Amino acid sequence: MASLVYTRPFLYPKQEAAIFSSKRWALCEASTKSGKTVGAIAWIIEQALRGERGWHYWWVAPIADQARIAFSRIKAGLTPGTFTARETPTPTITILNGAVIDCKSADRPDSLYGEDVFGGVFDEASRSQAEAWHAFRSTLTQTRGSAVLIGNVKGRKNWFYEFCRRVEKGDEPNGSYQRITWRDAVEAGVLDIEEIEDARRNLPEMVFRELYEAQASDDGGNPFGLQHIAACIGPISNQPPAAFGVDLAKSQDWFVVTGLDISGRVCHFSRWQHVPWRESVRRVHAIVGEDTPTLVDSTGLGDPVLEELQVGHGNISGFHFSNLSKQRIIEGLAVGIQSHEIQYPEGPISAELEVFEFERRGGRWYYSAPEGYHDDCVYSLALSREQLTATVPGANMIGYMQAAGAAEAVEQMRIPTLAEETRAETRELMPWRVGPSASDLLDNDLNELYEDTIRNHPTMRRQLICAGCGQAITDLTRISDGMHFWHAGCARLGLNVRAA
Repeated sequence: MASLVYTRPFLYPKQEAAIFSSKRWALCEASTKSGKTVGAIAWIIEQALRGERGWHYWWVAPIADQARIAFSRIKAGLTPGTFTARETPTPTITILNGAVIDCKSADRPDSLYGEDVFGGVFDEASRSQAEAWHAFRSTLTQTRGSAVLIGNVKGRKNWFYEFCRRVEKGDEPNGSYQRITWRDAVEAGVLDIEEIEDARRNLPEMVFRELYEAQASDDGGNPFGLQHIAACIGPISNQPPAAFGVDLAKSQDWFVVTGLDISGRVCHFSRWQHVPWRESVRRVHAIVGEDTPTLVDSTGLGDPVLEELQVGHGNISGFHFSNLSKQRIIEGLAVGIQSHEIQYPEGPISAELEVFEFERRGGRWYYSAPEGYHDDCVYSLALSREQLTATVPGANMIGYMQAAGAAEAVEQMRIPTLAEETRAETRELMPWRVGPSASDLLDNDLNELYEDTIRNHPTMRRQLICAGCGQAITDLTRISDGMHFWHAGCARLGLNVRAA
């Protein structure tokens, strides 16, 4: 038999220590793209090179597509001509000494029983069923083979997390444990710090913590964070709505309408069940009116309902939920909650946010409520936030600046024009040479014209009564629909016309 020459690829120290352990079970929770898979591929190749004809070594992944990725990468790590590969029915690689590397899927645990395996890698262990590990472990019994178990952190409610904790505490004498974070990978030159910062900005805090810092959240699979959910609870706003989100009822679900004011606070919340579509449409029209931008779930049966909602209402748009759009809108809501830009009253909204979950299956993220729970309030809130960001981008910052009285600060930060600088210098040196500016004169003339016009208008010769509060209107600023008059403040509060 021809001799085999093998050179181990470069592995940085922490990566090598995590994978090439002297213990039988090497467990590694690691940041995504930190090199755990590269190390595990090197490990299984070296195990197989030390094997004999007919010895099997397994690479087990959650689904077949992931197992095929490993199959391709293992082949790429071997010298052409030193192995033969078969892609179906199970991808296998037979090297010159006759040892076989099988790339298996964990999606049907019962199919893993029966073989005698001399060693293997359990990839993405946190995303696989415990039964798959039980079956894999049983195949190593006769041979007393070793295994490397690698994966990202995915909450606390999975067998891999529990196994890691037992090993970490020293309760498993045959196991070793390592955690590799983005910091280790950046220090080793495997990841770029700019990419990490981009991920931190664009991913919900808990997702980033699990995928890049290998830290499980106390919230399990909740994408918002329980502490952030609690921090965003507040009284319902009395300001007018700037955007609405509508989640349509399906079967036993709730029909939910959520309105946000310009600063991102919930100012309207309605939900109902078991109401005919026509009545629901009437209620939505009554709530959202014809002016406030409204985003409606148009998925599936929502299309004909959306069409009926849009009759005579140009402010209503549809949003189609796909797995990708759902991920985007929920992660946007998570960012809004974790930055405390959203406020909602305690009750159904906060309760649904607390039980909402996410999980990764087959390389995709899935967001929903656990079985037996509702998520209609979550999606209605997410739709209203999506509409708000499209309608008034930067509204929260504008509101903050206004509330803080920052107009003066903005004016101070404004760069003066050359003419303004020259005028200021002249005013300081020769104040008798400089009168009021053209803009000052214009402002004064316009103000005087406005006040004179209002003062001499026929309506000013009689006392006006506010249709909202019933008090006399004595100032020059008022709101009118041509028949009734309101104080500006009463109009903003939406006070109705008082009974005659």
